[in-house]
Amino acid sequence: MPTLPHSPAADRNKQPILDVLRRVLPARGTALEIASGTGQHVAWFAAALPEWTWQPTDANASALPAIAAWAAQAALTNVRPPLLLDVMAPQWPAQGPPFTEPFDAIYCANMLHIAPWATCAALMQGSAAHLAPGGVLVTYGPYLEDDVPTAPGNLSFDRSLRASNPAWGIRRLEDVARAAHRAGLVLRERHAMPANNLLLVFERS
Repeated sequence: MPTLPHSPAADRNKQPILDVLRRVLPARGTALEIASGTGQHVAWFAAALPEWTWQPTDANASALPAIAAWAAQAALTNVRPPLLLDVMAPQWPAQGPPFTEPFDAIYCANMLHIAPWATCAALMQGSAAHLAPGGVLVTYGPYLEDDVPTAPGNLSFDRSLRASNPAWGIRRLEDVARAAHRAGLVLRERHAMPANNLLLVFERS
């Protein structure tokens, strides 16, 4: 088996995220992962939550073979073939037939801060359109918060992101929650995570 793309950060945070998913998700369902990246998260979650069916996606077509390879290496039968999905596109997924069955959960990690701000509204609107009633959108990553001191590491990370691309940057939780509310999603839970990250749970109202 060839060496697969590997993110050390994804390897470190996969178990803490899974611990929260076990608490916030029902026993079974169908989940859409947005911005699957290397494919490490979906392989880990699918192995640990066998009653869930996972649909990985990414906006980068070159990422799809590695996502499929991570699932194949783990011999997972509850991970569907990865699809090309750009949250800004008018149709989800971006190629082939649109999704017709609603998802019980949508999961998106570490996308909002390395994408233009417009992707936040697109993520919220698309999620609201594709979630089943009572379904949840789970996002993970660094956030700025009103009245909460920002960790020095996150301040430095934010500066480096904006130096790389002025359209990038750590988003303010309150702004993200407002974008979600406009789309019909309500912030239900906020979970503090290791390395100054947050896991947010938005519910379709």
